[in-house]
Amino acid sequence: MTPAAGPGPSAPAGRLGRGLKWLYGSANLGFGLLQATVGFYLMYFYTDIAKIDPATAGTAMLISKFTWDAVVDPLFGWLSDRTRSRWGRRRPYLIFGALPLGLAVWLLFSIPSGLSGLKAFLIVAGTYLLYDTIRSSVIMPYNALSAELTTDYGERTGLIAIQQITSVSGYIIGASAILALVGLFRGPLGGEHAAWSRTAMILGVLVVAAVWTTAFGVRVKPAVNSAPSRMPARSAYLQAFRNKPFMIYMAVNMLAAFVLVVTQGMIPYYVIYQLGMKSSLSIIMLVFLVTVVLFVYPYKILSDRLNKGPAWAIGLAVSGLALCLTFLLPHHPTFWIYPLMVLSGMGFAAEFVFPGSMIPDMIEIDELVTGERHEGIYYGLRSFLDKLTAALGSAVMGWTLAGFGYVGGAAQTPRALFGIRLLFCVVPAVILWACLPFLVRFPVTRKTHQALIEKLRIKQGL
Repeated sequence: MTPAAGPGPSAPAGRLGRGLKWLYGSANLGFGLLQATVGFYLMYFYTDIAKIDPATAGTAMLISKFTWDAVVDPLFGWLSDRTRSRWGRRRPYLIFGALPLGLAVWLLFSIPSGLSGLKAFLIVAGTYLLYDTIRSSVIMPYNALSAELTTDYGERTGLIAIQQITSVSGYIIGASAILALVGLFRGPLGGEHAAWSRTAMILGVLVVAAVWTTAFGVRVKPAVNSAPSRMPARSAYLQAFRNKPFMIYMAVNMLAAFVLVVTQGMIPYYVIYQLGMKSSLSIIMLVFLVTVVLFVYPYKILSDRLNKGPAWAIGLAVSGLALCLTFLLPHHPTFWIYPLMVLSGMGFAAEFVFPGSMIPDMIEIDELVTGERHEGIYYGLRSFLDKLTAALGSAVMGWTLAGFGYVGGAAQTPRALFGIRLLFCVVPAVILWACLPFLVRFPVTRKTHQALIEKLRIKQGL
């Protein structure tokens, strides 16, 4: 059964109700929980709990991205654009993908300990690939759904702001409560390894509940023409690569995402080994993430005064400054980590607002040329490149730690400590600052987007 087409760009862009925004953001609570847990702790689980060589783990994660992900992300984007069902184009993937995703999460943190060589490589690659494939099949259609709910430049930022508030709330749970759960399950209920497996089971249940809340709660008529695409996949993807603003956006987004992956993954190593503050790790992460939550909506207000590109640039500049100052902290516990985490959270909050709110604006550029909406194509490309960036970041972490002589669970040499500081502080700051000129001059603004919507209306005779 084919759903009725939406009203198209000529219909009023419409103010989305706050309740609808929160229902849409519910799934991102689960995705944020996943992203924080995997980003902050998966490499640590591999090296310090499962006792796997860091270079082996990092390489396995990276190779999986260069092979299967090059196919699966664009494939799910194309499929969701062409889907016909009584639930629309996107919701079937949320409805039927949630439970497998929960199971894959549990499996990710349940691999045997003490693996080495080819066996360790294959098990890490296989479980990570399974998790990542199922996650892609759910999160990519979910993100594409946001571009269908409204065509308004500012309203999209408001929708994504609430979506990211729920995401960062999940982040906070993942960064702080996960270690508490591991501690709860440790001891009488089993050892460290078993505790992580049980924690991942609880995590999987929470993710399923969050995704189903969105899948069964957001059932409104799209604000755009949501008819299935008829364009062949090759033509649709080639057109996306001809979209110059989208290419600029993806280059900046990949660099900023790489920094986010590396910094969040290196926080445990930096806090535990450089500062000697292992007992304060959860509090430090909580300070960072609460600050992110508090500054998400202020960036929405800032983008109302500026455009999205310059507002994002301000956030990246602040993040780079915070990371550079963190490099100067001594090799012992210090109070200064807390104000620097506040400053870092103020900057990184922009990373939770603008990448998601900017991409729908470029989908209309494609629509003006092709006459069709290809949300799935664009989100599929972004999802693939985001995950490739995440795997590259994980691989760089593994290679750097191994190259500087890191030994899991042991006192680190000055050389290893310098490697941790270099990768956590200096390299990310340089990358962030390199992005600034492209964002300050980003071609899609409030004014140009409004003109684009008017052209679409004229072209469609509306």
